[in-house]
Amino acid sequence: MSELVTGEAVALELRPAKLPSRALAVLLDLVVAVVAYIVVTIGVVAATASLDEAAQAALSVGLFVLLLVGGPIAVETLSHGRSLGKLACGLRVVRDDGGPIRFRHALVRGLIGVIEILLTLGVVAVIASLVSARGRRLGDVFAGTLVVRERVPAAPTGFVPPPPPWLAGRFSALDLSAVPDGLWLSVRQYLTRMQTLDPQVGWSMAQRLAAEVAGRTGAPVPPGVPPAAYLAAVLHERQTREARRAFAATPPAGDHPGVIPGTMPVPQETAPYRPEPAEPYRPVSQDPPAEDRSGDARPSTGFVPPA
Repeated sequence: MSELVTGEAVALELRPAKLPSRALAVLLDLVVAVVAYIVVTIGVVAATASLDEAAQAALSVGLFVLLLVGGPIAVETLSHGRSLGKLACGLRVVRDDGGPIRFRHALVRGLIGVIEILLTLGVVAVIASLVSARGRRLGDVFAGTLVVRERVPAAPTGFVPPPPPWLAGRFSALDLSAVPDGLWLSVRQYLTRMQTLDPQVGWSMAQRLAAEVAGRTGAPVPPGVPPAAYLAAVLHERQTREARRAFAATPPAGDHPGVIPGTMPVPQETAPYRPEPAEPYRPVSQDPPAEDRSGDARPSTGFVPPA
């Protein structure tokens, strides 16, 4: 991997192309260019048979420059660094900062490529690529470019092995708050790659990491527990706590139950409103109460005799 720094100070990790793949890409490009040059030359010579030898020689030189020099320059400019050979080999020409090339980059690479590839049969380009740390030829050095691989095989994702069943829940009371994130990352990387390490190297790394974790937690490694199993159990305990904290259903104290902070509380369900049944209608009697009629049996006429 090669680390390139962009204009925004962002580090890019790119894989420079090796010499065999670059040589194969150049060979494919030359084959296509030579075939096109031969076909076009035959057609032009047949069409200009009436011209003299000087004119035909000038046309041949012009076709050579146009197809074997201008053709690759135009293709790399329009395709942003992916010619036919590079496209077949999964390569691409980029700038030193990782950006796509422009016409001036392709022009410098093409003009110097005539000398170090065509005129010297690629000897100068091979020597320059072997000397350069990134495998760059002279055209790349003067143009400020780099040939990188686009199709990089995907690395398998790291799988953290689970702890042994007899260690499940044994470190539930362990204080893991003092363990820094960098140490957790080192433990995870070791667990995902310990199968590919040398047994002695892996054992020493496990002992060192287990001692660092135990020193941060304040509790020594239990006797009889292998360092790798201890690291897997402690990492599993941390992941369990993180998952429990992320998906905890108990609301914090003082908050409304079932209410997310910053939102309106949801009204609780209440019984539907049911109006009370009205009393049956009773006509109001015009007669005075019974206690008023008890003293006078005569009906009241509303006339009051004079005193």
